[in-house]
Amino acid sequence: MAKINSRYQKVSQGYFSTEIAKRAKPFLDSHPGAEIYRLGIGNTTEAIVPSVIEGLRKGVEKLAKTETYTGYGDEQGDSRLREAISKWYAKRAVSVEPSAVFVSDGAKSDCANIPSIFSDDAVVAVSDPGYPVHREAAVISGKKVVSMECLEKNNFMPTMPERADLLYICSPNNPTGTVATRKQLESFVAYARKNKAIIIFDAAYSEYVSDQALPRSIYEIEGAKSCAIEIQSLSKAAGFTGVRLGWTIVPKELQTEDGAEGMLNRFWSRRQTTMFNGASNIAQEGGLAVLSPKGQRETHEQVAYYMENARIIREGLSAAKMTIHGGVDAPYIWLQCPRGLSSWEFFDELLTKAHVIATPGIVFGKGGEGYMRISAFGHREDVEKAVHSIRKNFGTIA
Repeated sequence: MAKINSRYQKVSQGYFSTEIAKRAKPFLDSHPGAEIYRLGIGNTTEAIVPSVIEGLRKGVEKLAKTETYTGYGDEQGDSRLREAISKWYAKRAVSVEPSAVFVSDGAKSDCANIPSIFSDDAVVAVSDPGYPVHREAAVISGKKVVSMECLEKNNFMPTMPERADLLYICSPNNPTGTVATRKQLESFVAYARKNKAIIIFDAAYSEYVSDQALPRSIYEIEGAKSCAIEIQSLSKAAGFTGVRLGWTIVPKELQTEDGAEGMLNRFWSRRQTTMFNGASNIAQEGGLAVLSPKGQRETHEQVAYYMENARIIREGLSAAKMTIHGGVDAPYIWLQCPRGLSSWEFFDELLTKAHVIATPGIVFGKGGEGYMRISAFGHREDVEKAVHSIRKNFGTIA
């Protein structure tokens, strides 16, 4: 007799975006003409830049001619793209061999699937608050999960766990918008090496780091190749939220307590070739365009656009006498709910008074209670209207 995987009952019944839509629906239904400002979901809004559109078109056109048509591609991803990714890291003074690069359809799926190459009894440490996929994927896979507090008292950096085999570290952090310093990452690498643990470094927002003193890759830290996997994405860096493209770095130097060098690299390759047929040929042509000199210039300009949104939000909320964190080297602002309100109570107040939809911090874990995540992804005019509405309805504009 077939039985369900009961571990799905241990996670929320819907992803947080579904819950936000459900909670907002009664107000939206009763105010059909209201202008709503959506600063909740971290979804890019601006058109993909011209050079990358050209690359995507090239991918489509290649499929239209027999002599350039391609079906299944290289198992780890287009060899040209893996080489380009290796050179992209080299410009950051980081050495990554193309054979360590696995191209995928984005960071979210890789973050969810990577625990499968580790033992069932592995203890997984996740930030609280933190990106829900990290925790929920570990729970669904049957692994024990421990929390690393990520609170104001420790500058929203995760506390070191007493014992863990896998550690999810996200920097810049989703949802708090904070970025790990070199010294902080050195401490995690030292912990992993000492305890034969593996860091899963979620670097999906690395392109938003402008402070050159802050690491954008875990491999900037000496010794990290022996204890860290890095997961990257073009979703927020190049507007690929719908196109879907990213990559995971699994160094051959990476080693578990019971495995030889290169084994995790081989296991991840085996997992991907069994359960994944590779990223879209079209998307990979777009990825090559992103990593070209022109693509880098144009996508960096777009990142700067979103970070200007973050500045507008950050300064506007500060003017409204609200307590905020983040939003300097990341596209998220972490807002403390006023007057001791809970996350969902302030969600309702922001919606009904200011017509602004934000993400309640509680959806990122119990450590997020009493906070809201404000997203800088949006059209400039909408962001400015949202900030004005908050200031007007919360008492700082007459």
